Amino acid sequence: MNLGVKYLALCLVAGLVACKSGERYEEKSPNTKMTATLGIDQGQIYYEVTREGHPIVNKSFLGFKLKDAPDLASGFVLKEVVHTSFNNTWQQIWGEVLEVNEIYNEMKIRVEEKGGLQRYFFITFRLFNDGFGFRYEFPEQKNLTDFVIMDELTEFALPSNHTAWSIPYDIESYEGLYRQTAINELDTVNTPLTMKTSEGLYLSIHEANLTNYAGMNLYPVANNKLKVYLTPWSTGEKVFMKAPGNTPWRTMIIADSAGDLMLSRLMLNLNEPCRLEDTSWIKPGRYIGIWWGMHMKKYSWHEGPIHGATTANTKRYIDFAAKHGFAGVLVEGWNKGWDDWRNFSFTESYSDFNLKEVTEYGAQRGVRLIGHHETGGNVDNYEAQLDSAFEIYQKYGVNIVKTGYVGTLLNGKEKHSGQFAVRHYRNVFEKAAKYHIMIDNHEPVMPTGLQRTFPNLMTQEGVRGQEWNAWAKDGGNPPNHTTIIPFTRGLAGPMDFTPGIFNFDNTAMPGTRVQTTLAKQLALFVVLYSPLQMAADMIENYEKNPEPFEFITSCPVNWAKTEVPEAEIGRYVTVARKDRNSDNWFVGSITNESEREMRLPLHFLDEKTTYEAKIFRDGKDASYLTNPYSIAIEETQVTADSVLMIHQAKGGGTAIFFRKTN
Repeated sequence: MNLGVKYLALCLVAGLVACKSGERYEEKSPNTKMTATLGIDQGQIYYEVTREGHPIVNKSFLGFKLKDAPDLASGFVLKEVVHTSFNNTWQQIWGEVLEVNEIYNEMKIRVEEKGGLQRYFFITFRLFNDGFGFRYEFPEQKNLTDFVIMDELTEFALPSNHTAWSIPYDIESYEGLYRQTAINELDTVNTPLTMKTSEGLYLSIHEANLTNYAGMNLYPVANNKLKVYLTPWSTGEKVFMKAPGNTPWRTMIIADSAGDLMLSRLMLNLNEPCRLEDTSWIKPGRYIGIWWGMHMKKYSWHEGPIHGATTANTKRYIDFAAKHGFAGVLVEGWNKGWDDWRNFSFTESYSDFNLKEVTEYGAQRGVRLIGHHETGGNVDNYEAQLDSAFEIYQKYGVNIVKTGYVGTLLNGKEKHSGQFAVRHYRNVFEKAAKYHIMIDNHEPVMPTGLQRTFPNLMTQEGVRGQEWNAWAKDGGNPPNHTTIIPFTRGLAGPMDFTPGIFNFDNTAMPGTRVQTTLAKQLALFVVLYSPLQMAADMIENYEKNPEPFEFITSCPVNWAKTEVPEAEIGRYVTVARKDRNSDNWFVGSITNESEREMRLPLHFLDEKTTYEAKIFRDGKDASYLTNPYSIAIEETQVTADSVLMIHQAKGGGTAIFFRKTN
């Protein structure tokens, strides 16, 4: 689908005002419920945010510590303020909804040193009805050109010791289990940091438009107060900055329910519009892959007697994909270098894999090869081959590439969320766009909404995904894991979790396995959003289970509407999505280790219309512990006035496909 933009923007300049030291300036959200205040207290900049008169963020200070230069932390005055309003509706090429309303009020304030170097910068606040974002903007000026940030002093002073869901900052590639703790019990943690207040309000702190900067983390510095901690370079500096330049937006979603967190488009709206002139080649889709077999030790990534990525095996997967309507086949281990996981070649294949033959075979059957670039964290080696790697893929019609950066550090020294990594990832997906290649990025920096600007950045990992159910020493992902990540990692952007495992017997590592029911594996295709959605199991396991497999082959990946009828973080979530290319609706509902009764009013369906509902639910004796395979499939007619009551087993779920009867 080509990008369509319905542009209804209104930009009203409310005034340019000269300010005196110590004054406070305010801006309200479009619905007037939220107020942000920026002011000066003894030369220090601070901000506050309230909602309907109740504090959301108490007085929180801003600024920077610099290297070999005076800090930008105190001695400031506010010189001028500009208020603007903006109202825009734009359409996504792909996404959880077709149309996004971009409505905000903005306050941009010039902050200037009283004396000394007389450096200055702007702080821009944007207030939406569902949250806010602010950033620092550094114009070109004589006394602030190239500078090094050693610390960002941004604070989030919260009014209470909220409940939070977090993973530690030093967890590798964000692949950890989220812990539920009070704010004051946190270590240094990644964002998004999602919280629930004692009044039942839901908050999530993150960042948007991370460009040429270090990733943001948070740590507690006092009661209920969090401070930014930027991921450092190996040499200790945080950010090498150049004016003119901006920081990323520091963001907070504010929602009345857990489900409303998932419906916020704040992250996207704080990124720039699409920069690509031609987007006709960008297409979401479902795919299968030569992948799970490696985790089950049936195949190897490297060449040898059980090599998975052979020409013959890939053709077998292509035939299956063509038969069942999958757009592509991911092939890992086709290229040389898997023997040492360090010096990969991205143009030379193993002797038992013929790239030309495989891609031609797929093209004849309407199935594309999905390329794979595992770097082992050796960024220098990858960047040296990047153009030639994309050129060979373009030559053979490969327009999706899964990238990987397995390892604790990049180039043996830099973190995945530092400025070095941010620059590298940006280089890869920008260069990929020139070759009309879409990217699925694994071991990434946490997403920040850049897919609006570069929609070929389709999906990313940055989550403890399905593969942990193959070899994790702790037994695999617990049942509550997937009831938490939609409200944490999922708020950052699409995540490549890779659902769809049908075989729960793990002979490769006994004691570790998928801790769900079969029905829950189906439901995850709706609950966990990704525009490139992999059916992760080996194809023989789908061939043995054609009835439940029907839900996967029917389920789209590109949506017109999304609703969240019920949700409680860590307990359950139900998501309803409308297909962008038909009138069909799909529902995925999952629970944690406790069984429950799902109550689903169908108000999202069209009124005065009858639908055929095909329901894939847990069988009567289903349990993730004792009988994960038990599944019941039934059909019934429903309308928008209907209410479905469905039992969900321990670790279970429900998947439903609604089609109009006429």
